[in-house]
Amino acid sequence: MVFEPTHAPLLSIVVPVYGVEAYLYQCLESIRADIPAGEAGAVELIAVDDASPDGCPAMLRSYAAGRVGVRVVHLTNNVGLGLARNAGLDVATGRYVWFVDSDDWLPPATLSAVLDRLRRHEPDVLMLDHLRVHEDRRREVDASSHLLRGVTGVVHLAEQPQLLRVQHTAWNKVVRRAFLDELGLRFFPGWYEDIPFSHPLLIGAEKISVLDRVCYLYRQGRQGAITSTRSGRHFDAFDQYERLMEWVGRHHPDERLRAELFQLMVNHYLVVAGNDDRLHPHLRRAFFRRVAEHYRRYLPAGGYPLPDGVAGLKHRLVGRNDYLAYAALRQAHRVAGRVLGARAGTSSDPPAEDALAAASAGDPAAAPKEPRALAGRG
Repeated sequence: MVFEPTHAPLLSIVVPVYGVEAYLYQCLESIRADIPAGEAGAVELIAVDDASPDGCPAMLRSYAAGRVGVRVVHLTNNVGLGLARNAGLDVATGRYVWFVDSDDWLPPATLSAVLDRLRRHEPDVLMLDHLRVHEDRRREVDASSHLLRGVTGVVHLAEQPQLLRVQHTAWNKVVRRAFLDELGLRFFPGWYEDIPFSHPLLIGAEKISVLDRVCYLYRQGRQGAITSTRSGRHFDAFDQYERLMEWVGRHHPDERLRAELFQLMVNHYLVVAGNDDRLHPHLRRAFFRRVAEHYRRYLPAGGYPLPDGVAGLKHRLVGRNDYLAYAALRQAHRVAGRVLGARAGTSSDPPAEDALAAASAGDPAAAPKEPRALAGRG
């Protein structure tokens, strides 16, 4: 049964679903049960079955039956996260849209706060804070969350440029649908689909609002998650950054913005290159070569902010396309991390500096650092 609303809701929540039957009910209930009393017409929930091979399709049919405001789209072929989000967007009727992943969930009283802020500020983009939740139920503040602090009222990115470094995911942003259509943004196929979607939202927005409270619980360590899956599909990141840089070049050809995005891009690549859970060792050299290629292609003429410490050294090695030195540095640094961890009675592999190298907030390992110097050509 598909519910067709008679009045357009304020908010459409799109939930793409694939292989998450152990988590699906928690996600859907955290949304539906959180709708404030008297606000049933303000929120629609659209679940997109991305041809899930498990029990999710039947669960969705059962869940939607008799529940007003719940809509289900069943795809006949698996298309991946980005295109499944597009399918939900195609049928969404709300003034705002929020993409929530089906293995995550919302804490209580989230929707009342979100709806109130949307009505009061009417932003193009509403940014939200989140916590990372581990399998042992430990909750962790994201390394980029502090960048949301102290942002009041409605702002422009030029006034709060640090917002570009907040984790660049779709799920920590509620977006005005008409603004999304004006930008012509859609999700592309492949992994890392948030890259050419999230940054343009902030760059193009005239009105950004920040809701400085935890509105999203981001599950960590799930089997099958991209961040814990070894695959050659991590090379998809290169296509996604090419799309981002092409969009920025056409719409906002600003050298300072280009320099900021360039640093974030290289940081993100280094996270992937250094993570054993993502790249098999036999793929690391080829991935590094692609990073060096993008470094040469997109290096701003006026240079860019170079991170401190080990992160900055890795940038320099990428700029020289020196994989052997990078591999030696990575190995030495990990050995040192294990030794220090053993002395402290804790695990330090990968070491903290690898996370600090990841100022790209689109990655769970990201931790922003202040830039130290300018790296230019030659």
